[in-house]
Amino acid sequence: MSVLRQPPSSTRSVPRLLPLTLTNPPMVAQHTPCTMHLSILPPELACKLFYSMLDLSRSWKRNKWWLFDRVVESPHRTSFYARKTDGVESNNSWQEAAQYWYNGRQTDPPDVFPDVMEEACLYVENMVNREMHKRPRLPLEWAGRGSEGQIWRANVAASNCYEGTKDSVGFHSDHLTYLGPYPTIASLSLGTTRIFRLREVVPSEETHSRRAQTFNIPLPHNSLVIMHASTQEKFKHSVPPQSTLDLYRPLFPHQSRLEYPSEPSNCRINITFRFYRPDFRPQSIPRCNCGVPTILRPDMKNRHDGQTDKYWWTCYAGAQKEGKGCSFWQVMDMKAEGRGPTISGVGSNER
Repeated sequence: MSVLRQPPSSTRSVPRLLPLTLTNPPMVAQHTPCTMHLSILPPELACKLFYSMLDLSRSWKRNKWWLFDRVVESPHRTSFYARKTDGVESNNSWQEAAQYWYNGRQTDPPDVFPDVMEEACLYVENMVNREMHKRPRLPLEWAGRGSEGQIWRANVAASNCYEGTKDSVGFHSDHLTYLGPYPTIASLSLGTTRIFRLREVVPSEETHSRRAQTFNIPLPHNSLVIMHASTQEKFKHSVPPQSTLDLYRPLFPHQSRLEYPSEPSNCRINITFRFYRPDFRPQSIPRCNCGVPTILRPDMKNRHDGQTDKYWWTCYAGAQKEGKGCSFWQVMDMKAEGRGPTISGVGSNER
C-alpha cells in the first residue's frame, strides 16, 4: 500500500537571511548605499559637542502622535535646529518664512545651530561633498549648488538623545517632504555606542526570488554615517533597544565641570544633518482635503532602477486628529509642480 504524499510545491521557498553585523567602513560600503567614517571630528571638538548637546537635551521633547485609535510617544527625546541661512542664498530670512510641519502639526520656529554645532558641521559638509564627488548622481537629485559652490550643504539638523538601553526608534524611512527625492543625510554619533539597523524593502516583483537582509552597524563615538541617495527609497532604519551597553567615558572634561576623570555617560547623541531643498519649500507642499500639508513618500515596493521611481503626496493629518485623516493621494510630478533643477535636466558636468 503506497503512502499518499502531498505533491511538491510549484514554488520554491525563499530562504531567510541571517542578520549581518557590519563592523567597519568597507563592510558598510559593500552591503549598503551608506558610507561610514570614523573619528570625523577632532577629538576635543567631538567631546565639546557631546557635552553641549547633552546639556541641551534635558529640555528636548518626546514626540507624540495618533496611531490608529491611541496616542503613542516616541521612545527617545528629540529637537530640531536650522542654520542661519539655507546654504543656497546668503540671507537669514528663510527661517521666518519656513513653516514646517511634522507628524501632522505645525512646528515651533527652530533654534539656530549652536556655535559648536556650526563648527562641527563644516567637517561633516567637507566629508559629504568628498564622498558625493565619487558617486554617480541620480536623475531627481537636486542639481543646484550651495552658496560656496558645494554639491551638498546642511541647513537643518534633527537631534536625538538615546538615554540608557531602552530608548530607541522603530523601523522607518525619513519623510521626503522637504528633502525631495534621493536625499543625502549625514548622521553623526556622539557618546555611547549604539546599533544602527538597516533593512531593505524588497520590491514586490522580487519577493519570490529573495528575502530582505538586516544589517547591524555599531556606531561608536565620533563616527559619521552618510546615507547616500537611494537609502531612503530602498531601506528602512532603526535604533533598537539593547540589553546592555558600554558607558561612554569622555577624554576631556566638561567646560564647566573640570573634574577628571570625567563622569561616564549612558547617552548617545545623534545629529542628522540634512539639506532642505529650495524647490521643496513649505509653501510649495500640496495640502490634503483636511487642509493640512501632505507628506512625500517613495513608492518603495515598486521601485525600479533609480530612473523611473515614483513618489506620492499623501495625507498625514491623522497623526494629530485622533487618527482621522482623509484619503488624499497624489503622484508627485516634478515638472508640473515646477521643481528643480535636477540632475536629469542639466549637463554632465553636474553629475
